[in-house]
Amino acid sequence: MGLRKLVAGNWKMNGTLAGLAELDAIAEAAARRTGLDVAVCPPFTLIAPAAQLRPDLAIGAQDCAAAASGAHTGCVSAGMIVEAGGRLAIVGHSERRAAQHETDAEVRAKAAAAIAAGLIAIVCVGESEAERDAGEAEAVVTRQLRGSLPRDATGATLVVAYEPIWAIGTGRTPSLDDVAAIHATIRAELRAVLGDEGARVRILYGGSVKPDNARALMAVAEVDGALVGGASLKAADFVPIIEGAAAAG
Repeated sequence: MGLRKLVAGNWKMNGTLAGLAELDAIAEAAARRTGLDVAVCPPFTLIAPAAQLRPDLAIGAQDCAAAASGAHTGCVSAGMIVEAGGRLAIVGHSERRAAQHETDAEVRAKAAAAIAAGLIAIVCVGESEAERDAGEAEAVVTRQLRGSLPRDATGATLVVAYEPIWAIGTGRTPSLDDVAAIHATIRAELRAVLGDEGARVRILYGGSVKPDNARALMAVAEVDGALVGGASLKAADFVPIIEGAAAAG
């Protein structure tokens, strides 16, 4: 038996209070597909209203601070996310690694803070197009994992998301064989770092996941779900991805 799949939506810097109406159909689809988990990570401003509107749906954050409190202007702590109703936190997304220059050590500290506060940490890793073309994809992902994973994480507290940077929002995806190879590398590294718990950590694929490719991607060995960007903003796009993941088993 494989791990229970997780389909998580990352709304990025999109969404309004009116847009939360999309959660109704998403939550209903999640309720119909009892064999997998579904989550949505809206902007910080929408976490509390989303959690209040749909307490039956896992709501998460797109980042969290490593510190619990203090003089950190503009930052949001893991405890604040929990208080707002959040259950997960994405950390180390490639857009933050690039634009905010986050290091592996910073990502690891954020993941540890999220877990300590009772959140599930979704740690993102992935290579650039130049690194892929140079044949360095597996080495880059392995290095990021070694630097970004809290050593006391478990399958209940940690999720890893593989997002090839060159595939995010571009409509391009790696071949299924390429996805399988990287996910196998991630699984091996998880076992090396976390021991037996490494076999219980879900590995998501992210990068231009759409209704027409979701089922095939979710059927690849060691793909335990998806981290979905733009296609998660509308139930009309996100629900078929949920159904594709469920069909893949």
